[in-house]
Amino acid sequence: MKNLVLLGGGYGNMRILSCILPNAIPDDYVITLIDRMPYHSLKPEFYELAAGTKSDKDLRIEFPQSDQLNIVYGEITDIDLDNQIITVGNNKVDYDELIIGLGCEDKYHNVPGAEEHTHSIQTLSKSRDTFLHISELPKDASVGIVGAGLSGIELASELRESRKDLNVILYDRGERILPAFPEKLSRYIAKWFKKNNVNVVANSNITKVEPGVIYNNDQPESLDLVVWTAGIQPVEIVRQLPIDTSKSGRVILNQYHQVPTYPNVYVVGDCAELPFAPSAQLAENQGDQIAHVLKTQWEGKPLPEKMPEIKIQGFLGSLGDKQGFAYIMDRTVTGRLASILKSGVLWLYKYHNG
Repeated sequence: MKNLVLLGGGYGNMRILSCILPNAIPDDYVITLIDRMPYHSLKPEFYELAAGTKSDKDLRIEFPQSDQLNIVYGEITDIDLDNQIITVGNNKVDYDELIIGLGCEDKYHNVPGAEEHTHSIQTLSKSRDTFLHISELPKDASVGIVGAGLSGIELASELRESRKDLNVILYDRGERILPAFPEKLSRYIAKWFKKNNVNVVANSNITKVEPGVIYNNDQPESLDLVVWTAGIQPVEIVRQLPIDTSKSGRVILNQYHQVPTYPNVYVVGDCAELPFAPSAQLAENQGDQIAHVLKTQWEGKPLPEKMPEIKIQGFLGSLGDKQGFAYIMDRTVTGRLASILKSGVLWLYKYHNG
């Protein structure tokens, strides 16, 4: 029997499983999914768990079931591309084809103390831990959120609605929120923050973090808790692989999403170098194409000379429970409609995967 091994149960590999199970996988194949968690997690919603507005049970989906799918739980400690062996604790798993979808971790940009003295929402367990620390803060405590990307914005707004007694400070490196998108979007988010007493500190440059102190442009500011949402990078085990990577540490791939020097190895999601910002939507689009490549090869057919261009429709964001913002097909949507759109997309995802 041949073994198709999937590392990580994230959005990309979930899409691949949905495309090849139950009928597209050859009879002489088994699939092995390796993940530290016994379920798929809705990572883009981890900010709600950290803010205390959702339980982790609302952010979990069971993995699919199939006689051809084996699931191995544990921490991956080694990826041997030459010998085609994955080490999980004390166990070894051989593969014929490998799909790496291990996601990302926080990038601290060499800021002293940032990793040691800030909290994270990059994993379910870290988000739980962040919630526990936030929930124990006294009234009028100050929470700093470093990074005003989508995760930072959503966490700041959700925390404001969850803990109205806290002082929430969002540190933004730019002059305005989401500077790569229309100013209308930035103004709407900024107006919501001002109305709801979230202090947005523009032109921030966090140079050091100490217990209870953050240094913005080298000036100390006292905070009771800091959450880091200022950038991501592929997990370390992927960054250490003997393959070509970009300056961001992401794996350089050919058009079939294969590692050029190991064509039986695919990379999906946050670890892949693509001309888009990492997102669940991008991982799913990649997953569709990888599944197509696999099925084409299994059928003994030649691969297309050129793969279709991946198209990202936009993004959706929440501002608390009832407001939101979106940028879809070059159009800006704000307010209740954007919130409904995001809730609908999430519901559809759960419905199709759960």
